[in-house]
Amino acid sequence: MLPNEIILRPRFKLEVEQPCSHLFAKFSEIKKSQRRFVVSCIDDHIFIKLPNGQQHFWSPQLHLELSDLARNKCLLQGFFGPNPTVWTMFMFLHVAVGILFMVNLTWLYSNFNLGNSFGLQIAITVILILLWILLYVAGRIGKKKGKPGMRDLYDFMDEIINSET
Repeated sequence: MLPNEIILRPRFKLEVEQPCSHLFAKFSEIKKSQRRFVVSCIDDHIFIKLPNGQQHFWSPQLHLELSDLARNKCLLQGFFGPNPTVWTMFMFLHVAVGILFMVNLTWLYSNFNLGNSFGLQIAITVILILLWILLYVAGRIGKKKGKPGMRDLYDFMDEIINSET
């Protein structure tokens, strides 16, 4: 299911031999009759996540988007990711480290061309690279910690799609 180990938010596509309206109705109905997962249905989007009591910092969510392909065929596009707030913070930190890295390299280049000492800028560059590696490793750890939850969410989705109702 998740062949690419580099990506942090795995994606998938499924062609389902059911109309999108029928699939949407299944998910809308199941959200009322079960308590294992929190299911939200908005327009052509379905969000499935763990209940609040079972969530941790890296808990995954499954976002599904339904698109009509033919009369009785639906394209289901899904991706796993952490809570949107966690993801936004994580991306903000990556961008901040990248901007600081570029500013520091400019400062280093200026000092180098002016013949000034640039040891501080080299140290900052190393620290920023280590910080970026730390963020990447944290993302990988989070993905690994969330993998069982991703499997549960996928199996739940598959169970609903293949149900006879």
